[in-house]
Amino acid sequence: MFLDRDGTLNEDTGYVHRVEDFRWLPGVINAVRQLNDAGHYVFVVTNQSGVARGLFGETAVRDLHGWMNEELRRAGAHIDDMRYCPHHPDARIHAYRMACPCRKPAPGMILDLMRSWPVDAEASIAIGDKDRDAAAGRAAGIAAEIVPAGALESAVARLLARGRPIIQG
Repeated sequence: MFLDRDGTLNEDTGYVHRVEDFRWLPGVINAVRQLNDAGHYVFVVTNQSGVARGLFGETAVRDLHGWMNEELRRAGAHIDDMRYCPHHPDARIHAYRMACPCRKPAPGMILDLMRSWPVDAEASIAIGDKDRDAAAGRAAGIAAEIVPAGALESAVARLLARGRPIIQG
């Protein structure tokens, strides 16, 4: 399963990059644990234009992602891999100013994960809270679903109850 971050895993309060500003959405940790327990890969794909805008650096993104996985591990869950796109076509920082093939709705992050892991595209799904998340999944050739903030746990329960594999590990 390819999951968006802000608005899907955590409250989207705008450019979340510090642990003290991060708030898990209800049921997310349990949803990730259920996917892990069922043997499915869990990936995060997230646009992080705050880097391009000069609001924080890539180290802040990597540190927050490391902290997220530690929090999940303490709860018996984990994210298998994460990708982020720090670019934006209107970036304030020149080095990040580009129309990147990884920036959702482009599929680059998903495709990169699919090359790095033994993923079955026909059994995969991208979930996020915005149209661009679903568009990235469809552009990568996988199913996609828009799930409102706070509804990941019920979406995962519905997908697992189907009996159809999502992403077999």
